[in-house]
Amino acid sequence: MCAQPFVFALIAKQQQPWQNRRAFKVRAMESPLILSLDSHGVPHRWISWQQACFYYAKNLVAWTLGERTFTFYGGLSRLTGERSSITAHSIIAIKGRALAARGFNQVPPLNNRELFRRDRQICAYCGREYNFFRLTRDHITPLSRGGRDSWMNVVTACRHCNGHKRNRLPEESGMELLYAPYVPNKAEYLILTNRRIYADQMEFLRQHVAAHSRLVAAPA
Repeated sequence: MCAQPFVFALIAKQQQPWQNRRAFKVRAMESPLILSLDSHGVPHRWISWQQACFYYAKNLVAWTLGERTFTFYGGLSRLTGERSSITAHSIIAIKGRALAARGFNQVPPLNNRELFRRDRQICAYCGREYNFFRLTRDHITPLSRGGRDSWMNVVTACRHCNGHKRNRLPEESGMELLYAPYVPNKAEYLILTNRRIYADQMEFLRQHVAAHSRLVAAPA
C-alpha cells in the first residue's frame, strides 16, 4: 500500500512511449472530463479526473466503457519506491444507489450557452447561423404577457429578429417559428455542457438522446 496520498500531476495515454510524456505533462491542466454512469448504465454527470481517481482508489468503479484511457501518476511508495498510478477509462459506472435513474428525466437548468447549442446557434426566425455574441434568448410568449422562462417557451434568436419581434407573439409581429422548442433530457444536457467530448463518450450519449433532438444530426 502506498504510504503517501496520491498527487496526480501527470497525464499520459496508455501505451504512450516514455519519451512523449513530457508533452502530456504540459497539457495536464486540460483536465479531461470523465463520463460517469450509475450501475445500470444511465448517464449521470461529468466528473474530473481527480474524482475518477477517488472512485478507482475506493473500489467504487463497477465497470468501464470507452476506448480512451488516461493514466494518472502520483507519489512514490515508501515501501517499494515505485510511483503510484491509476488508469481510468473515459466512461465509468459507479457502484451504489442509482442516482442518475431518478434524475434522468428531471428538467435541466436553462442558460443561454446550452440554449444556443440546443438550437445549433440558428435563429428561430430568420434561419441563419450566428456566433454566440450575436444571439439572444427569445421568449415566444413574452414574460410581460405571462410567458415563462422555460425550455418550452424560449428559442434562439438573432439580435435583429428579437428586436423586431419586441414584446409581441410571433404571429403578431408577422414572424414564424422555423423550429419548435423542446426540453433536453439528461444525455442531451451532458452533451450541451461539455465542449470537449471524446468520440466514445459522444457515441454512448447519442444512444440516450431523444429521436426528435436536434443534437442527433448536430456535429459533436
